[in-house]
Amino acid sequence: MGPGNDTRFSNFLLLGLSNEPELQSLIFGLFLSMYLITVFGNLLLILAVSSDSHLHTPMYFFLSNLSFVDICFTSITIPKMLVNIHTQSNVITYADCITQMYFSTLFGGWDNFLLAVMAYDRFLAICHPLHYMVIMNPRLCGLLVLVSWTLSVLNSLLQSLMVLRLSYTDLEIPHFFCDLNQMVKLACSDTFLNDVVLYFSTGFLAGGPLAGILYSYSKIVSSICRISSAQGKYKAFSTCASHLSVVSLFYSSVLGVYLISAATHSSHSSAVASMMYSVVTPMLNPFIYSLRNKDIKEALKRMCRIIDIKWTTVPKMKKCP
Repeated sequence: MGPGNDTRFSNFLLLGLSNEPELQSLIFGLFLSMYLITVFGNLLLILAVSSDSHLHTPMYFFLSNLSFVDICFTSITIPKMLVNIHTQSNVITYADCITQMYFSTLFGGWDNFLLAVMAYDRFLAICHPLHYMVIMNPRLCGLLVLVSWTLSVLNSLLQSLMVLRLSYTDLEIPHFFCDLNQMVKLACSDTFLNDVVLYFSTGFLAGGPLAGILYSYSKIVSSICRISSAQGKYKAFSTCASHLSVVSLFYSSVLGVYLISAATHSSHSSAVASMMYSVVTPMLNPFIYSLRNKDIKEALKRMCRIIDIKWTTVPKMKKCP
């Protein structure tokens, strides 16, 4: 950070999605509902996977990690927005803004890597079914999650350190959270080095997983086409349909944000579009993976029956005479 720059002692203003007072109650209710659905839906999915031994497989291990990341990702951004609306104050301290940016970048990147790891898992399951359990052993599963987490942490740490060197005079952030791109655009100092690092990391850490996903699914489609029976094709495709839906939703929304930002040069439009991958996608993930998944449905039913049995066996309190 340059000499004489006192940004670290200043507060930023999160402008949110709208400044119109009559819309604040609607936005508050909408985001609160989506946040609660996201947390409880993903938490229920984690409990279902962890409590049912039938789901202790690589695919559901990665799915439970994805649900955990989705909970963390939304918890970094939405609660602060709800507090700001409730208190009618858009203020966020410099330290809190950098912290929010760090963790949102971390969990956003981790989400991206996990989707690539899950695509690799489906590739092995469909294209190499006889060697699947040998290759995708618990050690490799844990290693893949650990590597994806480490790369996300390093990238987030690098981006945050690069932002710390910037100076600011305009302290109004046209977003509902401290987004990395907005923090770089808002700076009044030279951002050339930040842009280079940002473009490189986006190309490597986002383009790399996307290339892996596309390669995995090209092999999956090729393998499915070689299956002779229609029932066999349907069964093979159904094992990766949910993941493909989540990948399509996530990357189409991310692509939409960058296209809208480039076409309109409007930060407000970019903020609204970013709701798709930062709020809507984490909320929909549990529904996408459970509605058409018999294993998840059965696990949820068994869990509900266990809870119901335990509840009915709790001794009732005797009434006083």
